[in-house]
Amino acid sequence: MKIVLASANKGKIEEFKKLLPNDEVVAFSEILGKIEIDEDRDTFQGNAIKKAQTIYDELQKKDFDDVLVISDDSGISVPVLDNAPGVYSARYAGLNASDKENNEKLKTELNKLGLEKTPAFYTACIAIVYKNEVYTVHGWMHGMVLNKEIGTNGFGYDPMFIPNGYDKTLGELDETVKKEFSHRSRALKLAMKILEVIL
Repeated sequence: MKIVLASANKGKIEEFKKLLPNDEVVAFSEILGKIEIDEDRDTFQGNAIKKAQTIYDELQKKDFDDVLVISDDSGISVPVLDNAPGVYSARYAGLNASDKENNEKLKTELNKLGLEKTPAFYTACIAIVYKNEVYTVHGWMHGMVLNKEIGTNGFGYDPMFIPNGYDKTLGELDETVKKEFSHRSRALKLAMKILEVIL
């Protein structure tokens, strides 16, 4: 079975290859080259579906019949900031913003409210498109976001986020610990259940 990931993220590709050792897992760019997909939906689910459906449709044009496409969209939401940055997590400080720039913007917004820490949560939505059917699952991770960065592990907002039940940020915790309970891991476990049924 050929499983195409609507992602250019090498970490995600390797993760899926480990989860699906009996299937051929490839990045869409290996087949289709570079495609820019405008993530203009207002929900993680909307963006995940758009990415997966776009790549699926392009593969159909090239006569890839028995193919399954997987994508995900994820980010952090801070309730006191009206759930910002949310779907704009990767571009909170502007298009093509670096992790550092996004973190600085979030720190600035927290400092405007005089907050050293406040509740926050990560969301991951995984979309699967197979035989013209669309399936989606969600995973969440709750905790507190800080107005400073601690630790160098992970990426994005990880050094600013302490998951519930821990006293260290994701930037301090080992990657193997994070994988046990992260929003993406939880969504992946549900996605695997769907794949077991439809494949």
